[in-house]
Amino acid sequence: MIICVNSHAHVMIALNMSRNSSLQKTTHAALKTATAAEVRAAIRSGAYSGHTAGLAAGKLQCNLAILPERYALDFLRFCQRNPKPCPMVGVGDTGDPMLPTLGHDIDIRSDVSKYRVFRDGVLSEEVTDISDIWADDLVTVALGCSFTFENALMRRGIPVRHIESGRNVPMYRSNIELNPAGPFHGQMVVTMRPIPEGQVEEARAISARFPQAHGAPIAQGDPADIGIADLSQPDYGESVEIRAGEVPVYWACGVTPQNVLLDAQLPLCITHSPGHMLISDVAEDAETTVLKTT
Repeated sequence: MIICVNSHAHVMIALNMSRNSSLQKTTHAALKTATAAEVRAAIRSGAYSGHTAGLAAGKLQCNLAILPERYALDFLRFCQRNPKPCPMVGVGDTGDPMLPTLGHDIDIRSDVSKYRVFRDGVLSEEVTDISDIWADDLVTVALGCSFTFENALMRRGIPVRHIESGRNVPMYRSNIELNPAGPFHGQMVVTMRPIPEGQVEEARAISARFPQAHGAPIAQGDPADIGIADLSQPDYGESVEIRAGEVPVYWACGVTPQNVLLDAQLPLCITHSPGHMLISDVAEDAETTVLKTT
């Protein structure tokens, strides 16, 4: 059943229905006007398991890395040394699945639409809930996501093709080396957005105002310059059309830690699936990423 949404009240009706029947589902289009809390409720109830690009406009979206405490300090060092692909916006307490600095009632075990579970460096499964995997030694690290600044681009009339097309953003492995820390090392993953040539500098200036969401782009133009062989074949996400007069522009991507964690071959780590972000209650343009409670 597809649930059409015309108001926030209708969203909550749909979510209440979904809790009473595992068959009730909603769509990306139906959640376009939903609040961050409503999107998380849809995800937690099982009513929505799709990507989060374009949802909860104005709120900070987050990539995730969940790992055992004994590896967390080295990983935090790695993020501090590589702030473009790994801008830290929140860190949970050991063993605590709640993230109060990022939102009200965020339960990291159920509030992301799809997770990836890695064991000994191998992807073992993709799931929509990690409650049965959660352990007392796990630490959650939340990292900023480029989905956040896309709303600012669109407000200025700069097209964001994957949102226009209803697709997930294309993501590519690059040859850009990262600064290592402990067992963590590797190359940067980037996102690509085709930008009209006359708006590239404006897009750069706008995104630079969101350092917690990867900031300004790291490259533009020929993909071979950063080790990408074919833009029509992304490593993650979906390909998008590049039209005449448009320039491919590349931003650092929060999928980078997934590759790094995989290469480190930790006994267990959990990330979001590419494009399936945690949506926080923090404003995308907030001075800090710690939610004000008053």
